[in-house]
Amino acid sequence: MADSRIPIGDGISSSAPPVNEGRGQTPLLQLRGITKAYGAVQALSDVDLEVYAGEVVGLVGDNGAGKSTLIKAISGVGPPDTGEFFVDGHSVRIASPQAASHLGIETVYQDLALCDNLDVVANLFLGKEERTSVRSINEVDMEKRTLQVLKTLDFKIPSVRTLVASLSGGQRQSIAVAKTILRNAKVVLLDEPTAALGVAQTRQVLNLIRRLRERGLGVVVISHNLADVFEVVDRVIVLRLGKKVGTFDIKSTTAEQIVASITGAQFGEIMKDANGATEGI
Repeated sequence: MADSRIPIGDGISSSAPPVNEGRGQTPLLQLRGITKAYGAVQALSDVDLEVYAGEVVGLVGDNGAGKSTLIKAISGVGPPDTGEFFVDGHSVRIASPQAASHLGIETVYQDLALCDNLDVVANLFLGKEERTSVRSINEVDMEKRTLQVLKTLDFKIPSVRTLVASLSGGQRQSIAVAKTILRNAKVVLLDEPTAALGVAQTRQVLNLIRRLRERGLGVVVISHNLADVFEVVDRVIVLRLGKKVGTFDIKSTTAEQIVASITGAQFGEIMKDANGATEGI
């Protein structure tokens, strides 16, 4: 029997909006009870998550914690076995990447999914090219919109006709994020956005994340780099072994507390093992 918590049908359903406490506003995106198994492996167990407008949420955890599985569930690549999604307080079904994009959820994966042999304009509009009245590609309007979105993100390159292959890592990340803006994203998921970048390029990407927040978007950042996390996020959500084990306000949290939550080492606590014995952690 199908789990009754999964909304049936595409798009917005008639379910009541979720109840939100503490912030006085409805989340752009809310997840309830997300569960996903691959055979005998329980990748996610009853995970909840909220992302508000103008907020950057860090999603952290050790390898195998379930971060990538959760992002795939949100982006429609790997729909969960059970659970609910709400966008702007409305229950929705996200069964494909197209459905997620239609709802305003865009994902920038670590490989960025850019075509090196195409210029910036062609990459931004790849698969969504604008057409003239005679159905030819409208290069002029596409170039104008490209310049507008890059100006909005305060991102400068010598020419929007530059081949992506010639751009730096930070510039390529910026182009991938600019695609989400052109598609009118409400929530942007960034998978390891500063991985393998130098200091200057990392700074460029972190500034880009801040500009997304200033535009009122909700941003979810997966990162192993706690220094980057502390510099740019508002809240940190920790996953361990497929479960959500902690939510931290970055202003009142230390890196040691987050590491302890990631590893399961809670300061000053006495943990009981399966045999009833105790050991200090």
